[in-house]
Formats: sequence, C-alpha cells, structure tokens
Amino acid sequence: MRKMKFTMLKLVVVLLLAGIIPSYAQQNNYITTGFGAPVSYKDASLTIGRRGPLLLEDTEFIDEMAHFDRERIPERVVHAKGAGAFGYFEVTNDITRYCAASVFSTVGKRTKIAVRFSVAGGERGSADTRRSSRGFAIKFYTEEGNWDLVGSNFPIFAIRDPILTPSMIHAQKRHPATFLPNSDMQWDFFTSRPETTYLLLYTFSDKGTPDGYRFMDGFGVNTFKLINASGHHVYSKFHYLSDQGLRNLTARRAQELTAEDPEYAIRDLYNAIGSSNYPSWTLYIQVMTDEQARNSSFNPFDATKIWPEDIYPLIQVGRLTLNENPTNFFQDVEQMALSPSNLVPGIKPSPDRILQGRLFSYPDTQRYRLGPNFLQIPVNCPLNVRNYQRDGPMSYNNQGNNTVYHPNSVDSLNVSQRAAALSPPYS
Repeated sequence: MRKMKFTMLKLVVVLLLAGIIPSYAQQNNYITTGFGAPVSYKDASLTIGRRGPLLLEDTEFIDEMAHFDRERIPERVVHAKGAGAFGYFEVTNDITRYCAASVFSTVGKRTKIAVRFSVAGGERGSADTRRSSRGFAIKFYTEEGNWDLVGSNFPIFAIRDPILTPSMIHAQKRHPATFLPNSDMQWDFFTSRPETTYLLLYTFSDKGTPDGYRFMDGFGVNTFKLINASGHHVYSKFHYLSDQGLRNLTARRAQELTAEDPEYAIRDLYNAIGSSNYPSWTLYIQVMTDEQARNSSFNPFDATKIWPEDIYPLIQVGRLTLNENPTNFFQDVEQMALSPSNLVPGIKPSPDRILQGRLFSYPDTQRYRLGPNFLQIPVNCPLNVRNYQRDGPMSYNNQGNNTVYHPNSVDSLNVSQRAAALSPPYS
C-alpha cells in the first residue's frame, strides 16, 4: 500500500513538472488535514505492505479519526431537537416611557436576531410533531450586549419553584431500568402537582401539536422588570404573536406526520425562508406597575399564571422577521446558546422564582455542553466585548495584549454610568 501511495505521488510530481496538470496549490482546491497540510492520499491508510498493520506515523489517519471520535457534543437535556433562523427586529412603537434598553430606542431601528425553535420533550431524533410545548427563543444582538428572550409557545410554565425542575424533566424521560418511554412517571408527577394543570390543558389542546413553527405564537413566560431613563421600573411580560395566524395539527395528522416526515417543522421553516416567504411575529408587552403588583389578587411573579389582558392590555413594540437560513446547522443552531440571564441595561429580572432559577441553570448547562468560552462561538458572540476574562479551553478571542486585571493604571475602561443608572436597588 505504501509503495502504491509513493507511485501515485511520483506520477503527480512528474506531471506537475511537465506542466501537464496544474498545481493543486494554485488551484487551491486540495483536501487538507485539520492542521492545514495537503492530504496525499484519502482512500486508504498507511500500512506495512499490502496486508500488514497500520503505521502510527500515518498522521492523516490519526487526524481524521481523532476528530471523528469527538464530533458529538452533549445534547440539550430539554429542547434537544430544534430549528433555527436569522433575521431582524424592527421597532414600530415607542415604549421608551417603560424601557430604556437600546434595542427599543427609536421607532424604525433594526437589530439583528437569531431564533431557535424546539420541541420541549424527546431527544434529538424524536419527531417534530410530538405532543409537547415548543421552545421559542430569540437572541437580540444589541450594541449593549446580547439580550436573550427565552420563551415558549405557551404563556405559562408547569411549576412555580425551580427546585422541582429536575424531577419534572426526569419524569418525562425514559425509564431508568427499561430505557423505554413511561407515561406512568409523567402522570405520577403531574397529578402530584396541581399547579401543572394549566399547562396540561394547553398541551392536550390542539396547541400541543402546532403546524410547524411559523403558525404558533411565542411568550416570554416569565415576568421581567423594565426600567426607563429616569430609573422608574414596571413589570412586564413579553408576547410575540404570529403574523401568519395560528394553525395546529389534529392528533391524527400529527401521528401521520410522525411516521411520514418526522422533520416536518424544520423542513417547513427552512423551505419557507428559502423561497422568500419570510415569517414574522409582532412583539407586544404587558405592563404592571409596582403598586398594581403589590395589590394584585394573584402573584404576578408566579410563572403558572397569566396576566388578564383586559386589565393589562397588550402594547405593541415591533416586528420580528426571519429572512436568513443557517448556512451550517451545527455551528449556527446546535451551538446557539440562549439564556434568560443574558440581559441588557433597561431589562432586569423580577422576583419570578422560575426566572431566578433559570438565571443559573441555563448558562451553567451551556458551559458544560459547549465549554467555558461558549460566548466566543460566533453565533453567541456579542457585538462588543472588553473585559478581563482570559484563557480557558477553546479561547477563540483572547483580546490580544489588553490589560488583564482591574483596577489598573493602564487602560481607560470604567463601568457604564448608563448601566448603573438603569440598575436601581432591588425592590
């Protein structure tokens, strides 16, 4: 095999010298190893003779296999299967009296966004049409950092205390002994927690099997605090309602698609954007004052509750439009990391306990799944970064020779007075 390999190389060299074939380097279309060296032979490993063992010196084989052995990263524990796209958010209504976040600063302003849709239950290989809530998470690439609005197609959550989250998820996974789906675990948990009833009603309605991702609404689910330029705050919930209207699958049709086209929702979204049929959603907020929150007949920070729209009407903010498909699913969608803890000046957490738990859990699982420098991956990277964080596995941008400690007498960096003004004491 080695002899054959060298014979082919000699033939190529002779032909190159004779000018019969052009240089691979000039064409710049040759295969390379991961370290950029041209590959000499791609269809066989280096051996000792025709029937002999492989040689450790075949670095091309080692480079290929070592990378292949590490191609898979841990899948998400929840929302494992999903689709993604890119687009923009455009402000259509002035809400600066409620919120001073730069993303809402002027009517007509556009901000790039990334969106990941997902099926809450199941694994990466499960069907898009299974009965479950759907994730609807949006990353806004603002000039003051990335703001992630991580929501669902249901306006409420199943539980009101985050310590129950692992048990709720475990109950919906495969049985630890048989590794088979087990509905008894799921129903045992849900019937033991009465506050899950509202979510179950949504799940087992037609909204539990939406017709793809374009024809469903989205909700931020949790309660957030919005702060205006004067430092005054209100509490808010986010709604993003489909401009395509709502469309759901019947139970029978969902079952048929599970067998016929388990990637139905991913395909539908990709093909729609690819044919310039760009889906859009109108973003709204509900607003509750501090006084209204104190006097409310229900806990406005309970994620299992909705705010009545006749008391807290929807206020239009802008439009979300998706007009760009991912160019590589793994780098653009599978590595997309969205977290409710990614907040920007003007948008802060509320006392919502589920939100408080998510502030820790989401970035923690992303550091495990993608590595401690996951925010340097291009799809997650903010527009501007200047800090004193350095090094660690897979550090893509180590900020050159900038100063690595604070305080110092070298750089002129300081805290943002605007951010400080929009971070009043907790109340």
